[in-house]
This record gives sequence, C-alpha cells and structure tokens, in this order.
Amino acid sequence: MKVRLIRGSLECVNKQNLVINNTKKYGNKVIKREEQEKHAVNALAAQVKACKLCRDYLPFDPRPIIQLHAESRILIAGQAPGKKAHESGIPFADASGDRLRSWLGLTRDEFYDATKVAILPMGFCYPGTGPSGDLPPRPECAPTWRPQLLEALENIELTIVIGRYAQAWHMPGAGKTVTDVVKAWETYWPDIVPLPHPSPRNNRWLKNNPWFESDLLPVLRERVADVFADNTECY
Repeated sequence: MKVRLIRGSLECVNKQNLVINNTKKYGNKVIKREEQEKHAVNALAAQVKACKLCRDYLPFDPRPIIQLHAESRILIAGQAPGKKAHESGIPFADASGDRLRSWLGLTRDEFYDATKVAILPMGFCYPGTGPSGDLPPRPECAPTWRPQLLEALENIELTIVIGRYAQAWHMPGAGKTVTDVVKAWETYWPDIVPLPHPSPRNNRWLKNNPWFESDLLPVLRERVADVFADNTECY
C-alpha cells in the first residue's frame, strides 16, 4: 500500500485498483483494504505450507517454514531452515537467531511478531547436510514461490539479505563474495542491507572484519528502530 499526503489528508492508492476511504466494494459487500491484503497473504502462506514440490530430494517430509503477515515491515531473506528449525517449526530458534536478533536490536517477541518481521528463506524446507554443513536451498523453491510472496508483501520498508544465496537473488551482480557484498552495504542503503550468516561458524569472519560490528551494526539497529517508529497509518 502506498500512502501520500493530499491537501492535509491521507489517501490510499492501490497500484491496480482505486481504493476510497480504505475500502473496496464487491457487489453489495464492502471489504477494507487491510482485510483484503490479509486474506490474500494468508491464502498464499497456506499454499506454501502445503507445498510438496521437493519431497523426493529432502531428508525428511517437507515442512516449509516461513513467517509473514500483510503488515510486515521488515523482510529477512536467508538461506534455508536448519535441522533445529525443521524440528521446532520456528525459524532462527538457535544461536544464529540469537545473534541475528542482537544485530537487529530486536527482542525475541519483536522478531517473532509477523506484523513486524517477515522471514522468507530462499528454500523453505530443511535441505539436509553435506560434507561442510547444511546443503544449499533447493533450487525449485524460490522461482516457484518467491515472486508472488514478495509482491504480496506491500508494506516492506527494509530487506535484510543474509548469505550468498539470498544476495544472489535480491542483489544480482552485487559482488563475487559475501564479504564484497557486505562491504558495499552503503550502496544499497537504506532499503536493503546485506549481512553474513549469523552462524557461530562465521566467528572467524567477524574477527577478520571488525568494521562490520563497529560501522554497520550501529546504523542498522537505528534503521530497524526507525522502521518500527514510523506509525503512519492510512484511514
């Protein structure tokens, strides 16, 4: 939803349909714009959670793990759920999640509030493990679901892009390595912020790149706080 100030009052404009007084009329039924968006996102999420597209390639039965709401303001685009997430059904419910929440300056309750934060990894199901850790996200997932999910999230103001698979999708041509992309974070500011994966496996990367914690994280926390401090609503 776009909001613009016209003659001192807020007017809501849909890209495809004119919305007057924040309502839409279907025959004799008037539906609020927010309810229309919520129903559409919920229906799409239900389709995703029922997806079995990659069943033959996964170590366990498919369990797509996503978090989203029509009102989500921040999008976290990561790689794929780990085994703990697969077992619990909760994304980032581990040490990586604790570190990510610290990077963003969010409490656990804020992080898992879907009206605030949407979580859409590049692969929605746990892909299994390989010789050096978890396998890459299944390649079928993103082209099947991502375009329509991103289109449905109309209120996103900030996208956090974690790791090379998400960066290749959301920031094509940005750089050859995660380090290159994250170092150039100011290029994409303030709408997109690339991050390394918050896994403990990246402790050495953090030690070798102290600028990340000294330069990027303080302004990232301010940006996140600003997104949630903007309570502009449309009536």
